[in-house]
Amino acid sequence: MRLWHQFLIPLLDDKRLLGQHRECCALRGKGWGKKHSVVDYVFKYDLGRLYQYHCTVMYTMSRRLMQPDMKWYLRTYRGKSLPQATLVETGSCVYHDHIERLSFKQFMTDVKNNKDKCLMIYPEHDLAYLKECLLNLKSKGAELKGPVSIEEMLVEIDLALDS
Repeated sequence: MRLWHQFLIPLLDDKRLLGQHRECCALRGKGWGKKHSVVDYVFKYDLGRLYQYHCTVMYTMSRRLMQPDMKWYLRTYRGKSLPQATLVETGSCVYHDHIERLSFKQFMTDVKNNKDKCLMIYPEHDLAYLKECLLNLKSKGAELKGPVSIEEMLVEIDLALDS
């Protein structure tokens, strides 16, 4: 179980993007609140944040002509067998379009200037977590859909973390 760093969602291959959708569905459903070391941070927040994250995934899917079940676009939907959720942070399903259009170079500039914090749904999705996700993807032999390779991103992140 893992939620990839939010910046990576538009760059994931179709297989991993679909897997991320399934993960979000599971977490929004019966998996909500069930302990798992990789995603425990999600449970510190209202379900509304997971909804926002999930919308980012579904938007990317729809741009690739994948069709997630429209019911998941409903904020309170938790699956067929669960009652509707009560949300404190209702969130919005407006995709963070600036993340998709943001180049890696601009993202790294925003990180250096501490502007990335306002873009991330989960504060845990920091530079160290991005590096962890990239290393995980690299170990699985994954390639990203984008102009910058995993290796190039890792070099830039290491430079930023060292400074």
